[in-house]
Amino acid sequence: MIPKLKNLLKRSGFLVGVVRASREGLLDVRKIYGFMTRRRKIRSYLHSNQLKKLQLGTSNSPMVGWLNTDVLPTSRKVAYLDATRRFPFNNDVFDYVYSEHMIEHIEHERAVFMLRECFRVLKPGGKIRISTPDLKVYTGLHSKEKTASQKFYIDWVIQNLMPEVDYCEEVFLINNAFRAWGHQFLYDRETLRATMARAGFEDIKYHQPGVSDDENLRGIELHGCLLECEEVNQFEAFAVEGRTPNPKK
Repeated sequence: MIPKLKNLLKRSGFLVGVVRASREGLLDVRKIYGFMTRRRKIRSYLHSNQLKKLQLGTSNSPMVGWLNTDVLPTSRKVAYLDATRRFPFNNDVFDYVYSEHMIEHIEHERAVFMLRECFRVLKPGGKIRISTPDLKVYTGLHSKEKTASQKFYIDWVIQNLMPEVDYCEEVFLINNAFRAWGHQFLYDRETLRATMARAGFEDIKYHQPGVSDDENLRGIELHGCLLECEEVNQFEAFAVEGRTPNPKK
């Protein structure tokens, strides 16, 4: 009787709506609290740091020496910031802007706006680094002949994230990459480069996660730690860096 009752309650549109509304209400409370406290956090950071570095979409990976921000702050170390709206900063404030596995979670049009805001708040000669999954990696998994790295990646994802899949694994994996975790738009290297160039960035270069010619941008990717498998992160993701002109156009 009890299992049947539970199944019935799960199919109740009213109860499902109440649960969803409660969850969204809690998220709204977090956003409101974050909005009310962010001015103090921003002022404190800008006053305390000579080299100014902004991280967007921090999630659970705050970094020392950075102004860590997120639309849903996870701790007091993270300031509220919706990267799809005008940033709460004057022009030419930051030396660096960084985001990891964040840009793919917003629609392309909003990502264009975000990059233009990054350009605006960066100083002349300031640098941006974006790390994101590579669309070309995912589509390459559908090839008939697979490399050892592709086979390892497919096996790891299926075993750790999709254990219920027992046939046509790469098809399920590719679909999952587009639909899971709130992904909105996946980039290959050429598309992200072109999008950054349209926002005004120059000297655009590709890197593997953790690799950079700039010591302030080297070794800052943490997604591999969250996955507990750096090999997976190195396979599926890439980083791209650009800088603002000096002087800015």
